Amino acid sequence: MIPYPLARPFLFGMDPEHAHELTLSAIARFQNTPLQCLWAQTRVQDPVQIAGLRFPNRLGLAAGLDKNGRCIDGLGAMGFGFIEVGTVTPKGQPGNDKPRMFRLPARNALINRLGFNNEGLDSFIANVKRAQSFRAAGGLVGLNIGKNAATPIENAADDYLIGLAGVFPHADYITVNISSPNTKNLRALQSDEALDALLGALQSRKAQLEADGGRKVPMFVKIAPDLDEAQVQVIAQTLRKNGIDGVIATNTTIARDAVKGLPHADEAGGLSGAPVLEASNRVIRLLRAELGAGYPIVGVGGVLGAADALSKLEAGADLVQLYTGLIYRGPALVPECAKALATRGRSA
Repeated sequence: MIPYPLARPFLFGMDPEHAHELTLSAIARFQNTPLQCLWAQTRVQDPVQIAGLRFPNRLGLAAGLDKNGRCIDGLGAMGFGFIEVGTVTPKGQPGNDKPRMFRLPARNALINRLGFNNEGLDSFIANVKRAQSFRAAGGLVGLNIGKNAATPIENAADDYLIGLAGVFPHADYITVNISSPNTKNLRALQSDEALDALLGALQSRKAQLEADGGRKVPMFVKIAPDLDEAQVQVIAQTLRKNGIDGVIATNTTIARDAVKGLPHADEAGGLSGAPVLEASNRVIRLLRAELGAGYPIVGVGGVLGAADALSKLEAGADLVQLYTGLIYRGPALVPECAKALATRGRSA
């Protein structure tokens, strides 16, 4: 395997989005070929039952890295127990104007305002159906759905219902993304009445799909770190009321306190990486206190090492995802975190 520290200066010499696309294109091209050995790693075996699913280990890849589901097998070969792809919208859309991704290496952070750029539902499903080796080896695939930028917020449920019906036959679990800061007014869906109406409509449709398809597919909701205690409590109560199977905490933050004064710190968009760790953990702790033991929580935000991954479990998460840490640390981060989570999970 080419040591990532040798490859990173080359990638970090490029525009961040160009480096991202170059890397994904290489993984898409070489996955399931002998060249996959360049980044493949042995998966840590730490099976755990969450939301009715058997996860091979507790570590997953967060949505956003592979928006079009092109690289499920290749990314899965790094040792993840589960891979989440998307966010997909019903229609393809270009996202926001470039440049729209910025590195803040002094804080192991990124800012992005991509805006759900993706090829649309049909292309996404075709890509997901082509993935085989990761699932054949027991890996689970989550499919993350959102709304088109052109869809008025009052009609957002229409887009989510289209996305739900489209991905349902192909998902191990489905994530409803209502927390990206890069689609206008999207986070308004986290408010009390809007969230209740959206989740009620989605659960009703999912019940029909499950009855017709003869299989259950858990549905999670992904929320933001920029919520106060009262807002988290309302969200938790609404999740329970609507029978939602789990929650993913959290998305990127719009706060800039941790990166103030750094180049690109004032760029609009969501901040991810190390500065989000504690904000994410705070929301996880509030959710666990409100939801009680046993309710599935996936912790994501700021995982750049084993200690960060463990802090998610200590805050109350059952599973952990990463994304920005993979860009800064490379594939070696995956077994490092998975081993730590396995050791803590067995001793808990």
